[in-house]
Amino acid sequence: MNEHTSPSPEPSGQGPAGADPAADISSVPPETKDWTAVLGRGCRQCGFEPGFDVETVGWRIRMSLPVWQEVLARPRLSQRPDGNTWSTLEYAAHVSELHQVFRERLALMLDQDDPEFPDWDQDAAAIEQEYNRQDPAEVARQLRAEGEKTAAAWDAVQGEQWERTGRRGDGKVFTVRSLAEYFAHDLMHHRVYDVKA
Repeated sequence: MNEHTSPSPEPSGQGPAGADPAADISSVPPETKDWTAVLGRGCRQCGFEPGFDVETVGWRIRMSLPVWQEVLARPRLSQRPDGNTWSTLEYAAHVSELHQVFRERLALMLDQDDPEFPDWDQDAAAIEQEYNRQDPAEVARQLRAEGEKTAAAWDAVQGEQWERTGRRGDGKVFTVRSLAEYFAHDLMHHRVYDVKA
């Protein structure tokens, strides 16, 4: 681009030039499926298979981070494919927060005996934090930073810590091991199935 010419503004929803203040932030139908089933049978949609070496979770997270940086350089990040599905930008912002939530849950399980996790309404978070109007560059920065911290947290788990327990508000019990698998599926599903990366 000639340094003396001004760039043309991108149409609404294009990105990744910056936040789109006109992007749709209305609610989509909430997720009701119990995804803990993937811990036993895997996931056909994204190809996840349980039973992997959970000590590789940190490595899996780090391998995914450059992919998300590429995803967040795509055009039309805030454009939803339909009225029932998040945009690519919303999924990326969700994954960034997902790292923080699961890191906090891991810390609780390591610090307390069989803690109950604080509730987290991911659909409400998307609306309250206006995921779809966030700056893609900032989402990319935050996702990488949160991912690196979460990878380090999983790398630090040792020995009997993998069998410590915690539970969701609905009573579902996890070990640190099964939480690692559940989290790994979440990350893989959002990347492979939801944003096709």
